[in-house]
Amino acid sequence: MTLALPQGRATRRWARRLAAALGLAALCALPATAADAAPPQDGRTPAHAPLYVSDYGNNRVVTLPPRGGEQTTVPFEGLVRPTGMVWDASGRLYVSDTGNNRVVVRAANGGGQSTVPTDGLSRPLGLALDRTGNLYVADSFNDRVVKVSLASGTQTTVPTTGLLHPWGLALDAAGNLYVSDFVNDRVVKVAGDGSGQSTVPAQGLSQPTGLALSATGDLYIADSGNNRVIRIAEDGGRTTVPTTGLSGPLGLALDGCGGLYIADGFNDRVVRVQETGGGQTTLPTTGLNTPTSLAFPPNGTRP
Repeated sequence: MTLALPQGRATRRWARRLAAALGLAALCALPATAADAAPPQDGRTPAHAPLYVSDYGNNRVVTLPPRGGEQTTVPFEGLVRPTGMVWDASGRLYVSDTGNNRVVVRAANGGGQSTVPTDGLSRPLGLALDRTGNLYVADSFNDRVVKVSLASGTQTTVPTTGLLHPWGLALDAAGNLYVSDFVNDRVVKVAGDGSGQSTVPAQGLSQPTGLALSATGDLYIADSGNNRVIRIAEDGGRTTVPTTGLSGPLGLALDGCGGLYIADGFNDRVVRVQETGGGQTTLPTTGLNTPTSLAFPPNGTRP
């Protein structure tokens, strides 16, 4: 698969940073969270819910059973380098089909697949969905975030300043949008009340990717260039989540029961740790190739 690098001011910087942080030429199509999917609105997932994983290198989405057992492939058609995922309350699963410059959605209960109407996307990555049915897309190679009304199909550009290859997205209960600004080594917050953009106080980030917000307002950031995950508490305190051996963490997901799941991209695995640290385990998987985004179905749905 041959993909064009961004032009102009971003070209050299993008190539240098991506090669150093990720180490795979194929990821010039990618640059997450990552998933990076927004958590369910109630902050919890169904009991014993499966975890969905965008298996970037294998052009598929797979499910991991909650207590082991056989991994299954979700029957999407024609995916090329899938990345971000998000669920709606009705059990529809949205996936950034990054290599095809589109977002696809699979209907609930095994229904069919369709393409979300969008205009001019270039390497879409992270997704988030608000309570009123607006889908947010990190339109990475266009250095912007777009908002698509799923009811009307209307697309608008979220007002931001200076983004360079945005990756992960997350929305909090107040409607504030968090964006991991991959090349600028920062996470920005776009106020839901329209009062503007600010930078989250998280110095020392390197190529941030996936984001996840807990029900209590803690922000988790996959700090991929530093091979770690950091936590920004609602009160502004910052800690590093204790993990072992991460290599290019990309997507994040929270199960609402104290578990933080990490798509450990270049170890081709998914690990689980406690939100407060410790207890790291590797989930049983088969043949993952650069897992990129993670998502649990919302409470009350059975896809």
